[in-house]
Amino acid sequence: MAKKKKSKRSTVERRKTILSMLSENGQVFVHELSEQFSVSEVTIRNDLDLFESKNLLIRARGGAMKYENNVGIDYGISEKDKINYVEKQKIGKKAAALIKESETVILDSGTTTMEIAKNLGDIKSLSVITNAFNIVGQLIANQNINVIVPGGSLRKNSHSLVGPLAEKNLKNFYVDKAFIGVDAFDTRVGIYTPNIEEASLNQIMINIAKEVILVADSSKFNRRSLAFICPIGQIDTVVTDDKISAEDHKQLQDSGVKVIIA
Repeated sequence: MAKKKKSKRSTVERRKTILSMLSENGQVFVHELSEQFSVSEVTIRNDLDLFESKNLLIRARGGAMKYENNVGIDYGISEKDKINYVEKQKIGKKAAALIKESETVILDSGTTTMEIAKNLGDIKSLSVITNAFNIVGQLIANQNINVIVPGGSLRKNSHSLVGPLAEKNLKNFYVDKAFIGVDAFDTRVGIYTPNIEEASLNQIMINIAKEVILVADSSKFNRRSLAFICPIGQIDTVVTDDKISAEDHKQLQDSGVKVIIA
């Protein structure tokens, strides 16, 4: 009995220490915590999963990042790439499968849309409009893909082009599908991003698309950010991972949105 109490106490103390380290350093790593507390990596992952379910942190590749409960926070693309990377890979592959030969599509800037770009190698004829430099770099060597860049001002945090020039040029197009990535998603209201210029450009992407497909891992749900992009009614399909809650899944389906689980 005493041993069980000691075990329970050590678990509580470990978790308190992990949260303290996270608050101080901004991030923690599974292998380091495993060594420090002399427990398995599975145990540490379970701790981090528990904290994530309570919105105390964001799971990242090999560890976790501090959860910033701030509507205006704007992570850089290198930080975003660490968050739920495995889920983003699956979502990107599943979303890419929705693209047909000879279509014209928009790939919004972001780490999840980048995963779509990585899975377009087998398509023999495709036109991609994108405002994202990382996606242009991914597609530039593919001779079967016509890449169109609308121009604009460089937003270094996201490696994307935004602003009046980008918006003016995008309005000249009409596309089969627009793949939009977001930072926050409230299934009762709509989608958000922390940057006003990105939101404005996303609105145009949505307006010029025959079909709007949102790609978002489950960590983006039940959150709002600074700039509103569009209501649920303007989204046709959501591609996400299997951690989406039953409530959010039902809310989307009731709103007429097709949900695809990667």
